[in-house]
Amino acid sequence: MNNAEQQKVASLDRGLFFINYKSAEDAQSPPHVIIAPAAGHERRMEIILHPDATEPTLWEPNSGLVVRVNTPATLQVQVRPRKPGGSRAAVVRIEPIPLGRMPAIAEPSKGLHAATEGLTVLGHVAGRGDVVVGPDAWIAGPTAPSRVEGVALEWPDKPAGVDIRYAVQFANGQAGSGRLVPLGTYAGTRGRALPLTGVVLEMSGTDELEFVAEAGFLNAPTLRAVGRRVVLSGPTGREPLVGLRIGIEHTATVEQVATPQVVTPIEPRKPVGTPRVRVFRSRPRQASAAR
Repeated sequence: MNNAEQQKVASLDRGLFFINYKSAEDAQSPPHVIIAPAAGHERRMEIILHPDATEPTLWEPNSGLVVRVNTPATLQVQVRPRKPGGSRAAVVRIEPIPLGRMPAIAEPSKGLHAATEGLTVLGHVAGRGDVVVGPDAWIAGPTAPSRVEGVALEWPDKPAGVDIRYAVQFANGQAGSGRLVPLGTYAGTRGRALPLTGVVLEMSGTDELEFVAEAGFLNAPTLRAVGRRVVLSGPTGREPLVGLRIGIEHTATVEQVATPQVVTPIEPRKPVGTPRVRVFRSRPRQASAAR
């Protein structure tokens, strides 16, 4: 099988989509399906995982995940066999989730709530590349720790008057360490094996919102911090960052009690095989298949 046949791509408009792993040719040893944005489209979409999942992989039929597309983008669907020489045949459906009719609510509350859910966080993870998640979702994290080498925050529907800046820190005083940058700016490095040792988040222009952030540092308990200025670092300030979760909540609903967790060892990576997949793009009253 040549490279052009190893994966399928689907062009998605703005909206919400359910990625449904329907069936596999080999029911006893089904391949697993990997979902990812196409190169260069990482910031156009976010992949919403099950709370217990750590990566956008569907391990067996009758499983799925949700993709939120902010601007038209291309999604990559790849299949890998469960074992060497195993089956690569799978059926995956991409089903749009209708918006429905939104209830009428007061405009100020509506705008603030919608903007809070629009936050996305990009993290560059060693061995995985750029990972984009929504609010309150882990990049790496307690169940799959890995070095985080850079971050960027996006908030397209940020309320007017709210200003957010953030900074990253390195153990060796690397250029840019501790320098605050605005939303949409990448802070950190790529491909240089320089893990972050700290993250600083700052918010101004509102008393109604604040950060709720958690971070895992190597050989240290998970740290949780709440506030309009949050500083995350390990016990000595030199431990590598191996997991990060950032959310924004209304001040009145934020929990103030920390819940430490123990960082677990990194699990071995699954072997990479040559994938093959059939993807079905569902549309109202019509379905098309790509073989």
